[in-house]
Amino acid sequence: MRLLNMSNNFLLAPIPESPDYIINRDIKIAVLGSAGVGKTAMIVRFLTKRFIGDYESNTGNLYSRLVQLEGDQLSIQIQDTPCIQVNGEGVRLPDLASRCIHWADGFILVYSITQDSSHKAIHSLHQHIRKAHPDTKPPVIIVGNKSDLLHARQVQTSEGIQLASELGAAFLEISTSENYEDVSDVFQHLCKEVSKLNSHYINGEKRRGSLIPRPKSPNMQDLKRRFKQALSSKAK
Repeated sequence: MRLLNMSNNFLLAPIPESPDYIINRDIKIAVLGSAGVGKTAMIVRFLTKRFIGDYESNTGNLYSRLVQLEGDQLSIQIQDTPCIQVNGEGVRLPDLASRCIHWADGFILVYSITQDSSHKAIHSLHQHIRKAHPDTKPPVIIVGNKSDLLHARQVQTSEGIQLASELGAAFLEISTSENYEDVSDVFQHLCKEVSKLNSHYINGEKRRGSLIPRPKSPNMQDLKRRFKQALSSKAK
């Protein structure tokens, strides 16, 4: 697995344990992308280590869980956003997706290597993020998903690297269905980057308010229900 940080043009080395950037606060992640790129499958793979390819239409679920990062326990919230609508070279965001861009601390922008239009939409999504955060530079990872479908590839790896370089984002090409470790690395790296950014709030700076309330409990019941639906449909 090679996670490229295109903002500095070097391969990311493991970040050593450093209590200076680990903070006891929620990390809020928004996962954005076109329809059919595998956003929900990637989130569920990270949360459960399981892969199920078929899901009902995404209505924008918010998941919460505790993770271990460099020996510390952090609470993360992951917003699975509704699919964006691609219009020419631009995109139209559903209201929830637009609110999530203002809400989140870090972003995973997903495209499918089998869908050129989803790759072209990433640049417009990044522009929306920059407009929503004019005074900061929240961490962004661009993910080229479905790398196992080489026979259907429309977007070359070099195109993903070039786009990430232009936008100053990290980049990783993965197969959600075949490799849990790569999926986990995406979220772990983003958590580290957000934690380092949040270290600027240690000295009492006021934190940006949440536009989406934190769920009262992790949304795991919904995950179980969707697993049962998917397994039931495959059994028929």
